[in-house]
Amino acid sequence: MNLHLTIEPLVSLIAGVLILLMPKLLNYIVATYLIILGILGLVR
Repeated sequence: MNLHLTIEPLVSLIAGVLILLMPKLLNYIVATYLIILGILGLVR
């Protein structure tokens, strides 16, 4: 069995958990997520 994880779903999962635990951080979490995805998109 081959287990292949990419970074995007992992970042999404962490962001989702943080939003559930601390809803006041929603803006920062979404902004950080978008920045990370943008950087990864440019690097690939």
